[in-house]
Amino acid sequence: MRPSQLLLGQSTETLFQDLGAREFEPVVEASLFEAPRATIDPDATKSWLKRSWPVVRAHRFFWVSSLVMSFIALLTQVQIPRIIGQAINQALPASSTTTSPTVQHLVSLSHFAVILIVLIAVREFSNYTGRRMLLTTAYSFEYDLRNIVYEHYMGLSFPFYDAVQVGQLISRANSDVRAVQQYLVMAPTVFVQCAVVLIAFAEMFSLNAQLTLITMLSLPITLIVGMIMRTKIFPVSWLIQARLAEVATIVEENISGVRVVKSFAAEQPELTALASTADRLQWAYIKDADIRGTWAPMLENLPRIGLAVILLYGGALAIRHQIGVGTLFTFQAYMLLFQPPFRQLGMIIMNGQRAAASAKRIYEVLDHAPEIVDRPGATDLRNCRGDVVFDDVTFTYADGTPVLRNFSLSVAPGETVALVGRTGSGKSTVARLLNRSYDVTSGVITVDGIDIRDLTVASLRANVGIVLDEPFLFSDSVRDNIAYGRPDAAIEDVIAAAKAADADGFISRLGDGYDTEVGERGYNLSGGQRQRIAIARTLLLNPPILVLDDATSAIDVQVEQRIHHALGDLLTNRTTIIIAHRLATISLADRVVLVEHGTVIASGRHEELLATDPRYAEVLARAATEEELDHQIEETIQGPEL
Repeated sequence: MRPSQLLLGQSTETLFQDLGAREFEPVVEASLFEAPRATIDPDATKSWLKRSWPVVRAHRFFWVSSLVMSFIALLTQVQIPRIIGQAINQALPASSTTTSPTVQHLVSLSHFAVILIVLIAVREFSNYTGRRMLLTTAYSFEYDLRNIVYEHYMGLSFPFYDAVQVGQLISRANSDVRAVQQYLVMAPTVFVQCAVVLIAFAEMFSLNAQLTLITMLSLPITLIVGMIMRTKIFPVSWLIQARLAEVATIVEENISGVRVVKSFAAEQPELTALASTADRLQWAYIKDADIRGTWAPMLENLPRIGLAVILLYGGALAIRHQIGVGTLFTFQAYMLLFQPPFRQLGMIIMNGQRAAASAKRIYEVLDHAPEIVDRPGATDLRNCRGDVVFDDVTFTYADGTPVLRNFSLSVAPGETVALVGRTGSGKSTVARLLNRSYDVTSGVITVDGIDIRDLTVASLRANVGIVLDEPFLFSDSVRDNIAYGRPDAAIEDVIAAAKAADADGFISRLGDGYDTEVGERGYNLSGGQRQRIAIARTLLLNPPILVLDDATSAIDVQVEQRIHHALGDLLTNRTTIIIAHRLATISLADRVVLVEHGTVIASGRHEELLATDPRYAEVLARAATEEELDHQIEETIQGPEL
């Protein structure tokens, strides 16, 4: 019987018995959004531009079309000064021959005016079409780049996230992606303008070769200045992007931990830390502005020297009637056309160095391969019975911290085992290894006799449900949080799971019931309420292997007893590992395993260990003291559990 066919009035015990342990079935949902058409070239030996080329090539139609239209617009613009110059030379009457225009002059002028109107119309149409295509391409680049980065984030393993700061990752997916996108779009446009400069140079050369060569003397100097500016701007651009990420990290941590900051009245130290980081960012920006202020005006104004040369030398030629006044005007107009490309060339050089720095920061993440991946030939875990074995497992974190040493544990199908030990003894690591959040350093973990590294990660995690001691809720409704693992679940199933976690009562009292938004990280709810929603979220998946990692630590005793009553039925015929400190939770277990320094040192029933092993009684007594202290702190920060 499918969940959607169950009646709302069914008991939670009957509900989960009917659901049973579902076989893993990979589900591929149709996305509402288009996936990136290409990805970044994985060859790290290539330049950053070559590595980004597949993304550009995927949108080559609009990209090339926008450049073609821009070229046509600029090509028509180049023709305008020549047409005006011809009109001045040919159609306007000379002052020495006549003082009033003749019909012939007017006809000739109208001819040139029509040509100008046509050229202007073509230029405006080409400009409009080219800009529309260019903006479409720009947003497509940004969409693909951001999705490529985010998709890679989702594929990275827990060890990676243990070593990086969230603000750094956010900065790479936002400001760094935008910097790369802007350069990929704008740089080709500027290069098209530079190509048009060559056409204008050819037009000038055809009019007067000597005057053209003299006016171009400033171009080699401009090239040298551009190269110097490029070498100076790159390290500063890298520094700016890195320090922007540092600011983002501090802001993200302070907003996420605002309750802790305020509880310890630590606002001023945090503001001081942010001010210090912002000051370092300000220094980098000032350095960047200093470089821009020094070199950009020089790069922009060097071509204007040609205007003075044209006025002096070209004017002398016009006085001697060696060139016409229209030709002199044409040269001046062409020199004015040279200024925008050179001005934008300086901007592109600076933005190019920032884009290069941003791209390398993005590639640092994209080049980081996930540690936890499917082995070649890995198979799906189907019809899971729940036979779990840890065979001589040793595990050390990437920073060198040893956690488990020769850890061995067997959990029979349907058995409930409680792991008990001091803080830091490695209990939670057992849960993280079981679903391959991390891989063992040595030893083997098997499920139903199969090494979990020979199983697909998706199927393993579909069969191993974990409720963490620090539940994370998304900024969404209560219903969507419970149905996170099964978005298509019927509301009847969601309510049944909530009842099993003793969450239906407080959910029903919320303003919008199951449609109530829980707020950022679920902080509109108490710690105990968040834990009960997290329990319901896992129970809705109904996994054959269940791990409760101190899942009721923030729940008061009365509520915990009701949850345990429901769990007592649900744990039947389900392999369960309970990481616990409270006696009430331990009482759910068929067997208790005492863990010390990452090794199993005792195993047996609660009563037996309490009577025979003083270390067990000591751990329970210390856990009770720590629990009372934690509960007092929780009530101070968030108020009492409802």
